[in-house]
Amino acid sequence: MNKTIAALCVPALAVLLAVAAPGVAEKSTLEIDRFMTAWHLAAAQADAATYFDSLAAGAIFLGTDIRERWTKEEFQKWAAPYFQRPSAWTFRASRRQVNLSADGSTAWFDEDLVSESYWPCRGSGVLEKIAGQWKIRQYNLAFSIPNEASMAIKPLVEAALKKQAAEEKQLSPIRK
Repeated sequence: MNKTIAALCVPALAVLLAVAAPGVAEKSTLEIDRFMTAWHLAAAQADAATYFDSLAAGAIFLGTDIRERWTKEEFQKWAAPYFQRPSAWTFRASRRQVNLSADGSTAWFDEDLVSESYWPCRGSGVLEKIAGQWKIRQYNLAFSIPNEASMAIKPLVEAALKKQAAEEKQLSPIRK
């Protein structure tokens, strides 16, 4: 009798978990969407505490400039003057795609961003649920440039990179 009950319960439990999983994923996706929207809003409102508390310890922020790879602490120090203004910077997601790991503890996403200061940008990153809260492990902010415009701006980019290389060479004559 016990074997019969177990034989019926195990498949029923599997079906229940399969039905519940999409609900859990939808809830997590909604939580992440709200979390990321609040993170961008914190920058728009120069709320440094909320903005930087959203980054996990050891988080990495990749900025739009090739030289911008910061730890949380480096990024916080660099951004401090911006958070002294009424608004640090403003990005709003017009689209966000969120994917979750099988256990629901890690998420990765990409988002299209609208900004009055720039043309359309893209953000992507990795989140981890730590002590029941989503935290950003890595965020990458990138300028989105239409392929048709890339050749027109190539000389500007090359000139800026050449200038940066010359400045770095002056600062550090011995290269690694």
